[in-house]
This record gives sequence, structure tokens and C-alpha cells, in this order.
Amino acid sequence: MAASLMLACALPAMAQTAAKAATTPKPARTVLVMGDSLSAGYGLAASQGWVALTADRVAKTKPGWRVVNASISGETTAGGAARIDGEIKRNKPAVVVIELGANDGLRGLPLAQSRANLDRMIRASKASGAKVLLIGMRMPPNLGREYTQGFSDNYAALAKQHGIALLPFLLEPIALDRNAFQDDNLHPIASAQPKLRDHVWTQLEPLLR
Repeated sequence: MAASLMLACALPAMAQTAAKAATTPKPARTVLVMGDSLSAGYGLAASQGWVALTADRVAKTKPGWRVVNASISGETTAGGAARIDGEIKRNKPAVVVIELGANDGLRGLPLAQSRANLDRMIRASKASGAKVLLIGMRMPPNLGREYTQGFSDNYAALAKQHGIALLPFLLEPIALDRNAFQDDNLHPIASAQPKLRDHVWTQLEPLLR
């Protein structure tokens, strides 16, 4: 009799707990973007950059996902390598997008150094269980053919070595259109950002399935 009474009292609480568990949403899976000014939206409103536009698309088309933009204008691969562990610990990403290297190239930093930094970021991301999308850049020809070719080759080699997704050149859809850039001829204008979003999406979307 006492056991039956205890069970009867416990059943409503058990049902309430089960209902709460069923209705509690799962934590959103995170896409972490580690980039420089091209991803930080230099010269643009916060909502205009390709990362913000991607976050909007993810919110509308990929339930259970969110985008965290940890990009910093002026960031180098060394800066990214120094920050990656903290950002992974803080955000626990399921996907890490790495868009770095342009500032290394513009400063003529050694290619081996840049590659080692990117390698460090990729290894840290994979060790956390995250998928990785590496976004490459290209350098202007005035730096010399050997440097510009080696710069581009770094991204392809790292993607092959680690078996990760690669977008060879972020600015490919607009690179030949001077009107797509701000006065500095380095940073895309707001109206060009949707093209960058769509370009990145070709490689990012499969990682969100």
C-alpha cells in the first residue's frame, strides 16, 4: 500500500521531468569564423559583411546552427594561432572556418611561418572534433612569382595534408571588378558581400549537414 502510494506520487514528477527533457532545445552547434578584416567586415555596418550574411542564412535554413565571428581586422596567422585554443574552448565549435594569411602576405612574411601557423590552427580545430574549412587568398604579382605561387600553394597543400574543405580564393567572384572594392582597393564594398557569402557557402553548407 505504501509502495503504491509512493509510486503514485512519483509518477507526476517523472512525467513532468520527461516532458521538460523533451521540450528543452538542444544547444546550437557553432560555426566559428577565424579571419581578418575581410571577414570582420572592415568599413561596413555590422550586418553587411559576408559572415553576418552567412549567419542570417544559417539562422533561416539550418535549424540548430549558429555563427560566431571571431575575426579581427589586421589579424595575421600568428595571431590566429595564438587565439585558436581560447576560441575553441569558449565556443566549442562543430565547424571552424579559417580565413587568414592576407596580412602575412602583404607584409612579406616567410611562407613557412604562415603555413606553420595555419597548420597549428587546423590541428587544434580537428583535435577538438570540429570540421574545418580553410579559405585561401592570393597575393598581387608585385611580390614576385615565387612568393605568390608559394602563398597560394600553402592552402592547397594544407587542405590535402589534413583532408579538410578548401575554398582556394575568397575574393574570386569579385577579384577583377575594381568597382567591387572600397577606395583602398583591398576591402570589398557592401554590395559585393552577398557574392562572397554565396561563394563561401558552396564549401560551408556541406559541413552543416
